[in-house]
Amino acid sequence: METLNSIDATEAARSLIRELKEEHGPLIFHQSGGCCDGSSPMCFREGTMIIGDADVKLGEVEGVPFYMHHRQYEYWKHTRLTLDVVEGIGGMFSIEGPRGVRFHIRSEPIEG
Repeated sequence: METLNSIDATEAARSLIRELKEEHGPLIFHQSGGCCDGSSPMCFREGTMIIGDADVKLGEVEGVPFYMHHRQYEYWKHTRLTLDVVEGIGGMFSIEGPRGVRFHIRSEPIEG
């Protein structure tokens, strides 16, 4: 599985990831690109989400690998992706949910 190193994060996201790692141990991110919860980045305890051949590893944030389904990646491969945190309830399976915040992806076109 190729690593693309094409994910960045805001300080708010990095801070939340550090807190979650301290509380839950090793983590992974996955974004499926499906409807509803799948369209948001989901954070799981390592080992609770199966990563398959259809997933692309974009890189790591605070030592946490970030995977995206290859079909979603095809839409976003020409953008700069930044992991952020926003207020509100996100995916019910993502471990940050009880904190009243959710992870969010921001994208902007890559010039040139």
